[in-house]
Amino acid sequence: MSPFPSLRRLFLFILLLDRRVFALDKYIAAVYEHAVILAPNTTQPVSPEEALKFMNKNMDILEKAIKAAAKQGAHIIVTPENGIYGFGLSRETLYPYLEDIPDPQVNWIPCTDPERFGRAPVQERLSCLARNNSIYVVASMGDKKPCNHSTDPKCPSDGRYQYNTNVVFDSDGRLVARYHKYNLFMVELEQYNSPHEPELVTFDTAFGKFGTFTCFDILFHDPAVALASDPKVDTILFPTAWMNVLPHLSAVEFHSAWAMGMRINFLASNTHSRSLNMTGSGIYAPDGSRAFHYDTESEKGHLLIAELDSHPRTVFPATNWSSYATTIEPFHKEHSFTGVIFFDEYTFSELSKEADHLTVCQKGLCCHLNYKMTEHREDEVYVLGAFDGLHVVEGEYYLQICTLLKCGSTDLQSCGQPVTTAQTRFDYFSLSGTFSTNYVFPEVLLSGIQLAPEEYQVLSDGQLISKNGTSQPLLTVTLFGRWYEMDPPHPYFHSRSL
Repeated sequence: MSPFPSLRRLFLFILLLDRRVFALDKYIAAVYEHAVILAPNTTQPVSPEEALKFMNKNMDILEKAIKAAAKQGAHIIVTPENGIYGFGLSRETLYPYLEDIPDPQVNWIPCTDPERFGRAPVQERLSCLARNNSIYVVASMGDKKPCNHSTDPKCPSDGRYQYNTNVVFDSDGRLVARYHKYNLFMVELEQYNSPHEPELVTFDTAFGKFGTFTCFDILFHDPAVALASDPKVDTILFPTAWMNVLPHLSAVEFHSAWAMGMRINFLASNTHSRSLNMTGSGIYAPDGSRAFHYDTESEKGHLLIAELDSHPRTVFPATNWSSYATTIEPFHKEHSFTGVIFFDEYTFSELSKEADHLTVCQKGLCCHLNYKMTEHREDEVYVLGAFDGLHVVEGEYYLQICTLLKCGSTDLQSCGQPVTTAQTRFDYFSLSGTFSTNYVFPEVLLSGIQLAPEEYQVLSDGQLISKNGTSQPLLTVTLFGRWYEMDPPHPYFHSRSL
């Protein structure tokens, strides 16, 4: 009898054994909030050699963070958007900083074969940092692709595409992911091109399946929700240069809420810049933050490290966000008034008692609040607000938001202004809404821009409730809904050729 069948069974057994040995139920994640050094000359093009000399200053700093993370056992580290060459460059002056980044299917390790696709010193250095420290490295850089008007009618007038790009190198230094940012933010439309279609970029590791997108992408369905809706994707990698906008869009507040709403791990690495109001990085799980950093005082970068479950989705069931609110009678409606949050006109009602039940409605959205304050302070005003409409400033996207928030002062006209500190604690709150979308992100932000995920929970019927009151004074409790089907077409189709 031939020995080959038994050898084959032995080989298959070894393969299965290897998978059990090397597959990890948990892993250590790192994100680095980087105080980016900005280019000294942004108005005149420099040579590629000068561009590289400058970029190496930022990569010197990133190298220290990568080595520190690896020494602490991190399996992967995420660095910020624009973390290598910064901001302020025009399309022309940006060009010397770009490299041609190939499709990862080419199976390339730049550290060991740097000239395979031409000059690529940034990719080579990132690859070597990953390989020499046995860690996955996620970085933001620029990709360039030549094009020809005769064969590509969408080719820009300067004969090239420029992309804001995430790259991922595995622990051997191999390029395993390349993502071109789809939803460009304002000035980026003058610097970069959006790919013709959103890219759903994933890669597999021994500690889960990962996906990646960039900054402004998170506010849109494609590619963010499309990617995170894949039940096989465990973790999102998120380089960002996020400018904080209170009360609902500070980085740690919204990114942690998005992770909870999508029931996914989320590694957010933000640029650090006091002048641009950029700070707020975190390692988030579906039940809240594992580590976060928010610092508006210093000019220093910061490394975060925390452990995550490799496959968190099996633990956290889905939520029907309108289930509770659509089955109850509206609570007592107090006198309502209008106010503005980030250029959107909300309907507000003041919390005039120490404990009460309130309902506020706008269009098809009714927001219900049941609450009890520890003390009703006369020097602080809180309101319940509702917004159901298209946001049209710094991007166009449809929102449905229910929010309990502290006003800027006792003047009701201050409701919706950015607030960072408070004195009022709540013994209890329950917030719900009649949402037309099931994409809702639960935010709870405490005084000093602090998170406390252990102090609240989301019920399967869509209620956001406190557990045992708030340990710190409360800034806002918000259900941030995105009704993607009501969004206008993607701006790429309306932007001019550059």
